[in-house]
Amino acid sequence: MITEPKLENRHEQHYVAIRTYTTMQELDTAIQQLRGEVFAWLGKRGVAPAGAPFLRNLVIDMEALLEIEVGIPVASASSTDGRVTAGVLPAGQYASLVYAGWDRGIEANAALLDWGVQKGLMWDAWETEKGRAFGARLMSFLTDPNEEPDQAKWETEVAIRLADHQPW
Repeated sequence: MITEPKLENRHEQHYVAIRTYTTMQELDTAIQQLRGEVFAWLGKRGVAPAGAPFLRNLVIDMEALLEIEVGIPVASASSTDGRVTAGVLPAGQYASLVYAGWDRGIEANAALLDWGVQKGLMWDAWETEKGRAFGARLMSFLTDPNEEPDQAKWETEVAIRLADHQPW
């Protein structure tokens, strides 16, 4: 299942995360490990999550390295340490969709990007020497794997921020 894409305005969202570089082949392992570390960090400080954990794609080069953050939304992030850092997802208009099945992430991302091209949307993105960078490109993990062990039923939202100035 992949839902129909939609556009929505979002407010800024504070979060804490761990940033790393990984390959596509190591991505699943990195997500699981870092999500556990961030949840443990929050637990030690008595901070409650304010939303679903996510993967933020900062720079994408599918053939080489991905620069990512694995984060968790919080009400506010006043103090962090060296490994866990605070950030803010920018406010703005986002295109998003939801898909089911852990292994359908590439397909769902492609569907959203293709839909954006068909609609003439401009992403908050730019080319760098390390790959395509994004102002805010997220995969939010809506299903808790501790509550639903069947990966085919896991739901994930893909959301990409649009550039502030659209051609229309």
